[in-house]
Amino acid sequence: MASAASSSFRRRGHALLSLLALALCMSSARCSVAAGAASPASRRLMELYRPPAGDMLRYHDGAVLSGDIPVSVLWYGHFTPAQKAVVTDFLLSLSAAPSSSPAPSVAQWWGSINRLYLSKAAAAAVGKNGARGGGGAGNARVVLAGQVSDEACSLGKSLKMSQLPALAAAARPAKAGGIALVLTAQDVAVEGFCMSRCGHHGSYGGGSRAAYAWVGNPADQCPGQCAWPFHQPAYGPQAPPLVPPSGDAGMDGAVISVASMVAGAVTNPFGDGFYQGDRAAPLEAATACAGVYGRGAYPGYAGQLLVDAATGASYNAHGARGRKYLLPALYDPGTGECATLV
Repeated sequence: MASAASSSFRRRGHALLSLLALALCMSSARCSVAAGAASPASRRLMELYRPPAGDMLRYHDGAVLSGDIPVSVLWYGHFTPAQKAVVTDFLLSLSAAPSSSPAPSVAQWWGSINRLYLSKAAAAAVGKNGARGGGGAGNARVVLAGQVSDEACSLGKSLKMSQLPALAAAARPAKAGGIALVLTAQDVAVEGFCMSRCGHHGSYGGGSRAAYAWVGNPADQCPGQCAWPFHQPAYGPQAPPLVPPSGDAGMDGAVISVASMVAGAVTNPFGDGFYQGDRAAPLEAATACAGVYGRGAYPGYAGQLLVDAATGASYNAHGARGRKYLLPALYDPGTGECATLV
């Protein structure tokens, strides 16, 4: 199995970052204690460090996915129709017409992947090959290609990471250049889930490599890690959780991970595309901005978000069928900042 992975707590190490913020706060003479949040002084200290340019998230001249990208879904374990619809409507929203949803939209978020990453990869390829044009090669359009259910959990309810490629193959991806998306139910344990990752993406297939992504439903096992901010964090300041747009904190948390992993699978499918740090444990387009969802975000605070007047749910993107979603910020390699929708 080839593995160019972005294992993610999304890095929902927001709890660890909260502890770091607290440590910085305690060391600053100007620090004032605020309930449930790091002080502005400590946040300024956290922002002082900038890694060297060579250590920033950048393009490594490898493969990215572009054009129509068929996504085939395997539902492993029991998911209700309502739970499945939360994810499939998100996938349909990625390549919806801009006019189909109010701004800010899921399609607008996906357009940032094209603008910040894929267009740059296309330009680099044109420059290297001396070719003219490039056209739509720098754009990616996600297409929901099919869905398969394994409700009986054919490989059991305790999975090793090494078993994920077999499940990905069972999703019956439509063709090369697509993504097999495996979602495991809330009672299915996956190696490292909750302890070191909320999702993962990699590749399989030897010489004819194919990309896959896996995300677990964290509702029962670790909502404080992988469903934050829709659940109180497992560690750190215990601020009230936000109301999830779908009413299901586990699935809305899973969508955040799906967004992060699909973004990683498209921009760094085989470990030589866009990433920062160790190739075996990289930071990527979305995971480099873990815990950032709106302007003003800092560890333990998701940022300034939109709030549904009827339900009180927090979100930052409109999607298909009137859906609302909370999506992670995307790292902008040009500015070195996390770009948010709101």
